[in-house]
Amino acid sequence: MRKFLTMLAALATLSLTNCGYNAIQTNDEQVKSAWSEVLNQYQRRADLVPNLVNSVKGFAQQEKDVLLGVTNARAKVGTVQATPELVNDPGAFAKFQAAQGELTSALSKLLVVTENYPQLKSDALFHDLMTQLEGTENRITVARNRYIKAVQDYNVGIRTFPNNLTAMWFGYKEKANFTVENEKEISTAPKVDFNPAPAPAK
Repeated sequence: MRKFLTMLAALATLSLTNCGYNAIQTNDEQVKSAWSEVLNQYQRRADLVPNLVNSVKGFAQQEKDVLLGVTNARAKVGTVQATPELVNDPGAFAKFQAAQGELTSALSKLLVVTENYPQLKSDALFHDLMTQLEGTENRITVARNRYIKAVQDYNVGIRTFPNNLTAMWFGYKEKANFTVENEKEISTAPKVDFNPAPAPAK
């Protein structure tokens, strides 16, 4: 009887290996790891924002609306609970993406405003913060790309046979991926016209 149970356990293990269970686990862990790195870089950016706002505040007090917009956008990012389970909830994932997009937009407005203050641009602290922010934005892009690839591998893995049967049996679902809100706008080629506009008739 013991020999039969041992053989049965060995066959069960073999069938789990061949049905893609281990591959699903590996891909799932890669998604979690990639997501953690995305969050790590977004947190790094959020940590830079207060210093950046304070640096600009010293030179551009009259830009209160822009400074408030950045501060509020950062606060909104903080209200989204960025847990590992967030990637399994498309609604929560979209909310997270929207909050991060709002902060990106607010930071862009802040950077446009700083162009009007040459003395601010030459400030060593501001320059250092801008360098850090630029580096962080690059890291965010790399981390998001890795996450996108990890999710693609995971989603393809659970949709192909025989892994799809295992995924269905154990309740594994597709994970949300990053999307572009203005996909229609950015898919339209911009019109570039180098011809000068005709002078108005006198």
